[in-house]
Amino acid sequence: MILLVWLHLLAEVAWIGGMLFLSLVLVPVFKRESPAGERRALFQTLALRFRMVAWASILTLVATGSMLLTSRMGSLAEPAGWPFVLKLKLALVAILIGLTAAHDFWLGPWVGQLMRGSSADRSATEHMLIRLSPWVARLGLILALVILLLAVAVVRT
Repeated sequence: MILLVWLHLLAEVAWIGGMLFLSLVLVPVFKRESPAGERRALFQTLALRFRMVAWASILTLVATGSMLLTSRMGSLAEPAGWPFVLKLKLALVAILIGLTAAHDFWLGPWVGQLMRGSSADRSATEHMLIRLSPWVARLGLILALVILLLAVAVVRT
């Protein structure tokens, strides 16, 4: 059980830590220090690398979380008896995974492609998507932090 909890926490730390690093360290430094073309290419390389870490973390979290849930609740088939905070946490986890998938496999690649083209050729919708992309990532970070708070509440109830 200790190893299972440790793996679960390690996956969460890797995912949240990576999101915090990207948003609080990398993006602000890039905005001040590097030319736009260089910045874009390096950020895309780093983001693709982090995507592998994030999805490995997600798979680990789902696997270990399912096992931890079974050990705590007895059965996954009877969620009616689960505490509200656990249900809320799991709902937010599902939303976060969906948001991450949309960002990683649809919005991010599309914005990356748009950024390689000319700004003058972009439609109003494309400009909006470029502005929206970082906010989707920030929302994911906020959701992950709320989920972490709920995880602490779950083990304390």
